[in-house]
Amino acid sequence: MGGAEQPREDRVEERPEERPEEGPDEPATTPSPAAPPPSPSPGATGRATGVERARFAARAARGQIRRYPRHLAGGLHPDVLRRGPFLPGETPEETLAILGSLRDEPLAAVWLGHAGVLLAIDGRLVLVDPVLSERIGVRLGPMVVGKSRIAPAPFAPSALPRPDLLLLTHAHFDHLDRPTLQALAHPETVVLTARRTRRLIPRGFGAVIELDWDEAIERDDLRIRAMRPAHWGARTVLDRRRGFNSYEIESDRRRVLLAGDTAATDAFDGLAEVELAVFGIGAYDPWEHAHATPEQVWRMFTRLGGRWLLPMHHSTFELGDEPVDEPMRRLLDAAGDEATEGHPEAVVQVAPGEIWLPPGIVTP
Repeated sequence: MGGAEQPREDRVEERPEERPEEGPDEPATTPSPAAPPPSPSPGATGRATGVERARFAARAARGQIRRYPRHLAGGLHPDVLRRGPFLPGETPEETLAILGSLRDEPLAAVWLGHAGVLLAIDGRLVLVDPVLSERIGVRLGPMVVGKSRIAPAPFAPSALPRPDLLLLTHAHFDHLDRPTLQALAHPETVVLTARRTRRLIPRGFGAVIELDWDEAIERDDLRIRAMRPAHWGARTVLDRRRGFNSYEIESDRRRVLLAGDTAATDAFDGLAEVELAVFGIGAYDPWEHAHATPEQVWRMFTRLGGRWLLPMHHSTFELGDEPVDEPMRRLLDAAGDEATEGHPEAVVQVAPGEIWLPPGIVTP
């Protein structure tokens, strides 16, 4: 912890200028809606065999063929082409007031669907990987080539209170959504993001700071350290140079782990006194080498000695072949009696938009 590096000055942008949609370090060719993950995890020999790679490629292709035509056809519907990126709707005044008071909580979380989480930590608001658009992918004129939500976003961006910090784990379209970021841009919000992703961030934020692995920064009485998950950071097929982060957030009294997307890893084993750990639990079929299974997530959580586990990255976009309700069922099965004996709320079960307040922590 004490030896973490500081971010290099060439990766700090205090006054963002106008940037192109994908930045000059994107490939010149037309990008695909989602970059494929790396090859399957190596076996006992240290590398995946040709047969293993072929089997994985076949399974992945079948899943894409099954999903993409339906999502692409939906994107051509006249109503979809006419409206903006966010579904119309109004947030009740009572809900707006509750969201606005979150800053007063010592620790609180709101799951926004998929990987999006709004956190209150000792008087500061931290927003992580917000994706509130109805569809994600490459924008071609009025059309978005990509996948649609299977569950609506709980809020429009305008309903969220202004965050002090906005953390982005990596550049995948289901984590870095430019329309959502544009709607949230504010000169008093600082963005922390992974290596070589700064140019993807829309203008309007007070600062955009890149953190590489094991670099740390202190902002607004919080210390944020970037960690290396078992994942990858490409935004398009030919773009393999971008970073991908997990984050550890510390205040004087709290420690939160934002694992982001990760396969099974021991990267978090050395952490201690983590009150809240946020882990992705979906899209593991057939992508287990990039997204941990619920059972693997539970083992990582128990090894780091966390107090509460907030599962995310499920039930929002159809990214894997598993049934939509399977990740939570498998996680609760893996937790078993440990989730109900002596630690009844170890697994945080909330619907998108629902506010979680940890039991036993009193607002000062």
